Amino acid sequence: MAARRLVLDANILIRAVLGKRVKNVITTYAVEAEFFVPEVAHEDAERHLPAVLTKFDRAVEIDEALAYLTQLRQTILPVPEEIYLDQKAEALARIEQRDPEDWPILATALVFECPIWTEDNDFFGTGVPTWTTDRVELYLKADT
Repeated sequence: MAARRLVLDANILIRAVLGKRVKNVITTYAVEAEFFVPEVAHEDAERHLPAVLTKFDRAVEIDEALAYLTQLRQTILPVPEEIYLDQKAEALARIEQRDPEDWPILATALVFECPIWTEDNDFFGTGVPTWTTDRVELYLKADT
């Protein structure tokens, strides 16, 4: 079976740090799947995590959460902008009307020719398959 590939958005990264379900899916499939995230989405997650934890009275967990996010770089591979920059115009043409800031996620998916794992409806209708957390294991388990 060929390795399944997925591009994760920043929201899924945050869920991997804070929740159990996403973390379990990533851990379960890390050996047989490839997970990618644009470096900018990783930076977004890093920037937003402290505020999210503080909002939910979990500020004491910030250092541990940021350390785990850094550790995830071994499993969820950060993709530098120069890898997907050639797809910027195409990605913007597909997503600009919904959320132009999401173009790096879409461009990365175009480069790696793979789906996006997201909870964001802005990717629907962009010509790239999307998987939500409640369904992503159907994709990861599927035979090729």
